[in-house]
Amino acid sequence: MTPTDAIREFLDRLEISYRYLEHVATRTSEESATVRGEPLEIGAKAMVLKVDDDYRLFVLSAARKLDSRAIKQRLGARSLRFATADELMASTGLVPGSVPPFGQPILPFALALDTNVQQLDRVAFNAGSLTASIIMRTSDYQRAAQPEQVFPFSR
Repeated sequence: MTPTDAIREFLDRLEISYRYLEHVATRTSEESATVRGEPLEIGAKAMVLKVDDDYRLFVLSAARKLDSRAIKQRLGARSLRFATADELMASTGLVPGSVPPFGQPILPFALALDTNVQQLDRVAFNAGSLTASIIMRTSDYQRAAQPEQVFPFSR
């Protein structure tokens, strides 16, 4: 089963409505927003970071930038960096830009959600592929994703 199929099956099992789109490959949040015909702000950008010795998933609006100081302070971390493309492939089988905004049971990471995302009426994201996107209500996304932490980590 592909990552995209796993996400769709997961959402279907939860009886969550969503819009699924297949499109040309996109490598940036801006490209994704354009092919989806949606504003950049609703893009749920998922980033895998290595926090001290653990990998974690952080989700924020594609229109915002990660505030690494806020993450380090909140988690009491000594070190913080982006996972490399090789680390991402080894732990998920995914390439940068295709990471969906879900921890367990989709990806093996603790999930943190930026508080700014909660203010959006809907979110859009690449669904485990550079050529597949899902758009859904933010409330449904939160119900499915069940973030372990919600705090401000973007600017």
